Amino acid sequence: MTTLITGATGFVGSAVLRHLLEAGYPVRALVRPRSDPRNLADLPVERIEGDLTDAGSLRRALEGCDALFHVAADYRLWTPDTRTPYRVNVDGSRALMHAALDAGVRRIVYTSSVAVLGLHADGSPADENTPVSLADMIGHYKRSKYLAEEAVRELVRTRDLPAVIVNPSTPVGPRDTRPTPTGQMIRDAAAGRMPAYVDTGLNIVHVDDVAAGHLLAYEHGRPGERYVLGGDDMTLQQILSEISRLSGRRPPRVRLAPSLILPVAYAAEAWASVSKREPLVTVTGVRLARKRMFFSSRKAREQLGYAARPAGEALADAVRWFRGGS
Repeated sequence: MTTLITGATGFVGSAVLRHLLEAGYPVRALVRPRSDPRNLADLPVERIEGDLTDAGSLRRALEGCDALFHVAADYRLWTPDTRTPYRVNVDGSRALMHAALDAGVRRIVYTSSVAVLGLHADGSPADENTPVSLADMIGHYKRSKYLAEEAVRELVRTRDLPAVIVNPSTPVGPRDTRPTPTGQMIRDAAAGRMPAYVDTGLNIVHVDDVAAGHLLAYEHGRPGERYVLGGDDMTLQQILSEISRLSGRRPPRVRLAPSLILPVAYAAEAWASVSKREPLVTVTGVRLARKRMFFSSRKAREQLGYAARPAGEALADAVRWFRGGS
């Protein structure tokens, strides 16, 4: 039987696709008509054209499939139409899950994000059970992903949807073609375009470890449960210093308060609304930087057998890829 994957042309999705193929799964990829096809080049995968906002294409893509990896998402911290992330991430995910139920899919891995999890005020690592609510979500991306995960969990409760949820932290590594906001930061830092930093932190994980975690969740996860797929907690200063070392550049030494950057972000978004080009700095990004987003993957390690390589290796692979592929 065939496994359907969404988001295979993207960063995390392409890594999951490669791991599925290496494990011997016959894979079909749902591909949007205007997607960048580079991450699918020369891979033995069946492609079917469709979109999360097109219910008919979802039904066609799921014909004959017994497994589904739903990795696709609208991952942008700014968009000119704030309705888009909800149409894609919430409505699209719900429609796909209903189509999977109708198709008799036996196993689903849904890719959520640590963005939907709670955070501790003292910066200590949070996990799957840290209290959180919709009111805690900053920006449309986080709100849409929170609502999307809630929709999946509701279908698990009410329709026995066979879905396991994974929550990747901050993946880095090769094939970040778009790039993601984190990938853009790495590329800019490697090029010496980040002379300053803010006092924040991220949980850095190699994208291939996240992909391996998806397969472990498929094989060992429990429907309705969620599993953080993360790596090492690092402050932004540590991240940028490591990227500078890898790139042979001087690390940034100036620390800026988010309050000083916020007016710049508002101005950048105002110009983006006119130019239709993504802003270099976003209001949501600055607001998120006020908290250290540190997480524990203990549950995934103990229940799935998940493991992640050191964050330094993940950053090195990302820098290597950006310097050679951009």
